[in-house]
Amino acid sequence: QRPKGYPDLAPQGPYYCGVSAVHMQGRLVAEAHYRACLYAGISLSGINAEVAPGQWEYQVGVVKADAGDQVWMARYIMERIAEEAGLSVNLEPKPMGTGDWNGSGAHTNFSTKPMREDGGYEKAIIPALERLSKKHKEHIAVYGKGNDARLTGKHETASIDVFRYGTADRGASCRVGHETKKDGKGYFEDRRPAGNMDPYLVCMMILSTSCDIPID
Repeated sequence: QRPKGYPDLAPQGPYYCGVSAVHMQGRLVAEAHYRACLYAGISLSGINAEVAPGQWEYQVGVVKADAGDQVWMARYIMERIAEEAGLSVNLEPKPMGTGDWNGSGAHTNFSTKPMREDGGYEKAIIPALERLSKKHKEHIAVYGKGNDARLTGKHETASIDVFRYGTADRGASCRVGHETKKDGKGYFEDRRPAGNMDPYLVCMMILSTSCDIPID
């Protein structure tokens, strides 16, 4: 199962947020999915073509306790839309296999009320990231099957063997945005989850570790 036109595809470069019938595959499916999700009441906030050919991203949020439900239903709707177009959906972390191709992640933005309040960067975000650093292996264990093929330290990922965070760093395990650091409050992004992750497990782990809530 490969993108339309494979293997006669141009190297990575023209696909990310690109245009042109030559390079872009699946736009009609991605946009139909966006409209269907909005109609269904799912809080989609955007879509964009990604780095690899035929690779599309959609953003679910801002959401609260129903994050897992919304991601799950958005996936179901994507499968149905793709089916109508005679296509299938691949959520694997490294759908293009070996070679110079980006993988597919499920980057997860997270914040709590204290993180969004004045001083939240130092008082809540940094402590949460430090706690995450101490449970890296436990998180990786539930962040998606085959994620080791994606988290190599290349193609805008951190190595699966280490945890590090940074500002505006696409190669970090967790990234803090420029605006969050400048404003001293906001959110952080966990870039480790794979495209095939279980959203319920990911939400549980991030909430538990970041807020120091034990899992019984």
